[in-house]
Amino acid sequence: MIEEDQTEDTSQDERRWFDRSRVIVDVHFEGGEATGVASTRDISLGGLYMSTQAEIPIGTSLTLRIPLGNEHAVFKADVVYSNPGHGVGVRFHRLPEAVRALMERELPAP
Repeated sequence: MIEEDQTEDTSQDERRWFDRSRVIVDVHFEGGEATGVASTRDISLGGLYMSTQAEIPIGTSLTLRIPLGNEHAVFKADVVYSNPGHGVGVRFHRLPEAVRALMERELPAP
């Protein structure tokens, strides 16, 4: 079943395809009318939640840059959840293989 086919009654946790790791790092974001630095709350291979005061609407495409190990991962993501004044949840676009490998290596097990 693909995520879009699931009902809206499905909880956020039940819709996750990847285990989340509790990781707090700075994430630089840019897209739409939003540019800034936020902090992650959790990260998976499918997306992340970032705490930010910026109001970023659902559907906004962002370019994100996060430090992992001694490298920076740069990738595209779409905002799929927005809690204005608190943060947003994003789903990654097709992660480049090098970024996926970096995340698999550097993210702690959930």
